[in-house]
Amino acid sequence: MEEHHKRHPEHNHHQHMVADFRKRFIVSIIITIPVLLLSPLIQRFLNLEEIIKFPGDSYVLFGLSTIIFFYGGWPFLKGLYNELKSKQPGMMTLIGLAIIVAYVYSSAVVFGLEGKVFFWELATLIVVMLLGHWIEMRSVMGASSALTELARLMPKDAHKIAPGNTTIDVPLEELAAEDKVLVKPGEKFPADGIILTGETSVNESMLTGESQAVTKMKGMQVIGGSVNEEGSVTVEVKKTGKDSFLSGVIKLVQEAQESKSRTQDLANRAAFWLTIIGISAGIITLIVWLVLINKDFAFSLERAVTVMVITCPHALGLAIPLVVAVSTALSARNGLLIRNRAAFEKARNIDAIIFDKTGTLTRGEFGVTDTIILTNGIGKEELLKYSASLESQSAHPIAKAIAKTVDNKYEVKKFKSITGKGAEGIINGKDIKIVSPGYLKEQNIKLEKNEEIDKLSSQGKTVVYILMDNNLIGAIALADIIRDESKEAIKRLKEMNIKPMMLTGDNKLVAKWVAEEVGIEEYFAEVLPQDKSDKVKDIQSRGLVVAMTGDGVNDAPALAQADIGMAIGAGTDVAIETADIILVRSNPLDAVSIVSLSKATYRKMLQNLGWATGYNIFAIPLAAGVLYPLGIILSPAVGAALMSLSTVIVAINARFLRVH
Repeated sequence: MEEHHKRHPEHNHHQHMVADFRKRFIVSIIITIPVLLLSPLIQRFLNLEEIIKFPGDSYVLFGLSTIIFFYGGWPFLKGLYNELKSKQPGMMTLIGLAIIVAYVYSSAVVFGLEGKVFFWELATLIVVMLLGHWIEMRSVMGASSALTELARLMPKDAHKIAPGNTTIDVPLEELAAEDKVLVKPGEKFPADGIILTGETSVNESMLTGESQAVTKMKGMQVIGGSVNEEGSVTVEVKKTGKDSFLSGVIKLVQEAQESKSRTQDLANRAAFWLTIIGISAGIITLIVWLVLINKDFAFSLERAVTVMVITCPHALGLAIPLVVAVSTALSARNGLLIRNRAAFEKARNIDAIIFDKTGTLTRGEFGVTDTIILTNGIGKEELLKYSASLESQSAHPIAKAIAKTVDNKYEVKKFKSITGKGAEGIINGKDIKIVSPGYLKEQNIKLEKNEEIDKLSSQGKTVVYILMDNNLIGAIALADIIRDESKEAIKRLKEMNIKPMMLTGDNKLVAKWVAEEVGIEEYFAEVLPQDKSDKVKDIQSRGLVVAMTGDGVNDAPALAQADIGMAIGAGTDVAIETADIILVRSNPLDAVSIVSLSKATYRKMLQNLGWATGYNIFAIPLAAGVLYPLGIILSPAVGAALMSLSTVIVAINARFLRVH
């Protein structure tokens, strides 16, 4: 982990910034309480003038406000400097100017200038802006942790076979090409290599997307990080470290994340124009009153300050972060975790959603889909009971899937495994075998042509056969079980004019069956993990905004490449860490909910931005004094009250956000 953070200092920097805003917010809000109590306007409003008033109180107010200005306001003063230096004025410029004008003018009043102080407006503005930025920064994703999660897939050490055929445990770093290692059942392969001795089933689903455990024999390749499920095997190491398959995946994730564009914030764009309007209106107001109308400097500056105060982005500062905070909390209660705010906002524009098959549209686990009777005298339930009873004695993935179909099982005697072909045992005095099609050929057991079995085979399903006393009595078809919600999710996406697609490392027959079952027209099968991100790029090249939904390590580069990456929560940590949004309940319908929530969130943002900037159209001219000839003029206090009212309206509006 330490090495990871050395390589990715931006992750630590991000955490430091969040902590810094939090600390400045807490300190500032504590000091703001006495600032409010010492402010003349607040004292008059709460009838506290006789209680709190004391000699020198204005200097105490000045001192406390100075602390808030320099400590709490430092990020905005620094932001003002950086924005002006880069010639890109935005929200920081307006906040910085607002607090400088309020502070300098109020300080001048304390030390003799005729006028009113704005210290409470200054303090509350800084507190609200610190809160808004803290909320905003907490919602930003620390993407670098995905690479740590990928590295965790590898075991810490390996059983290296030393001279004399003894085994010693060594760290992975000490493994080299042509070393020989022993991998026991349940362990992960420590490196890419070739099996020298032994036979086993290997679970590669988190690396390749292959839903079924793959049988591996002498001479076959294995991938570092995949799981050895059955027998002990000896492997000759071929690739380690940066040359390995997993390292290639890590590199792809890194490249895709680094190339991801940074969405410019709506609030920053709005703040740019509000900055121009606020500064221009303040300067024009000062010049008009001072030069054209010949009013004294104190009165003219008070008008300009009122304009600056009323333009202060209290509401604008919270317009986006408040909606984000509400939508994030709301989505979390509904099993939708938002990690990347910019990508979530972009979800409203999705044109296509690519679903990984294994573990996303399907459960990622083998299950019985069909039972076929091939002889009279036995029913489907009885056939399943015999099959489940026999397979309950085996640890093979297919056996486990069949064993789960029946709770009450028969007693099995003389169980034995038929290596690579099936299993057999005595049940109720009958010799029961469950075997592969290859076993039938070897034993010359004739299988009459059966349309139902042919159809199941054409769908890519695994078909096993049941023999009773060497007579063929039935067959069972198994496949990765399709989730109940998948079909409804695809239907609703089509209603929203979003094109659903499927991407899988599985074979074409299986992909075709799943696609037809759920209603997907466009799908890509037998796609290697390193090619998945390229497929996403190809679809993006059509001009489409693309979301990717997946759960495996093999999906991580594609999740990072997509405009919006959605990870099924029951998947690997790496897929979750690479994604912008996490669907905790592993429900494809939640992808639909994310799009709906994104659209609703965007509407709320526009409403808030509209109000936060729109009220200025009326408030700025009033603050500048256009109705002065009629005897109507806004004081800075009234300007601040209007500004506060705008903030309250924005906050209340954000609370009406709902998930549909």
